[in-house]
Amino acid sequence: MAQAEEARDRLAEAHGIDPAHIEIVAVTASGDRIQDRALAEIGGKALWTKELDAWLAAGEIDFAVHSAKDVETLRPELFAIGAVLPREDVRDVLIGAESIAALPQGAVVGTSAPRRAAQLLHARPDCKVVTFRGNVATRLAKLAAGEADATFLAAAGLKRLGEHGTGHPLDEEHWLPAPGQAAILIECRTEDTRTRAFLSAVDHAHSRATLLAERALLAALGGNCHSPIAVLSRIYGEELEMRAALYSPDGAEHVEGHARFAAGDEQGPARLAADLLARAVPAIADHFDGPGS
Repeated sequence: MAQAEEARDRLAEAHGIDPAHIEIVAVTASGDRIQDRALAEIGGKALWTKELDAWLAAGEIDFAVHSAKDVETLRPELFAIGAVLPREDVRDVLIGAESIAALPQGAVVGTSAPRRAAQLLHARPDCKVVTFRGNVATRLAKLAAGEADATFLAAAGLKRLGEHGTGHPLDEEHWLPAPGQAAILIECRTEDTRTRAFLSAVDHAHSRATLLAERALLAALGGNCHSPIAVLSRIYGEELEMRAALYSPDGAEHVEGHARFAAGDEQGPARLAADLLARAVPAIADHFDGPGS
């Protein structure tokens, strides 16, 4: 809801209209209703989009606001990305310890993200991972109740909720974030040219470029919700620099790589994906199907 409100306010400001003229329609996604299991076990990222997709396709809403990292890589042609808002802080925040190294021996860490679990186990194989799902308040309550010693949250989500100073941000250079993390993506119907023009007023070019590059990397890797992948993208002038790492789910194996290419060049991410898969051991490669999957 905080993301929807941000999208509304940015659009109202860009067009010089009263925010009240943009109606927010609350839709409860399956991903919100089912919180006792990891998303990868019950349908993956589609659990965050299918209800909104149905409303958008039916014309009951004009556009849908999503966390970019929760949107499937391959989307129906019916929908188009109308805008990507300015990307927030991409870092993960560790709650319960000052750093990964400071976690106590054998610490129990709550997360439902395969990427975070694999990164943690790669750095600290002594730790135990337990499934943690729910919104910020729910996860913090679980932590306070002693269900785990520590957990992870996205810095962007905390900031958008006004939770400043919570936890300890992890350096994104050493703890790469998830593809699409901290980006808000707005989708509309592809043929709705009027809405696409309306949304274009808040489209942030650099954020769109890094997001599309990361989605192109995902498409070339052929990953799914079980595939641990981390990526960091930055714009330098007309070029985009991308660093990525693939992990085995248990964190025992990983492969890293980086590439620099012109922003907007979809073959740049594809070449990086091919390099990573060529060097990946079976424990990693078995979780990625390659392009077109």
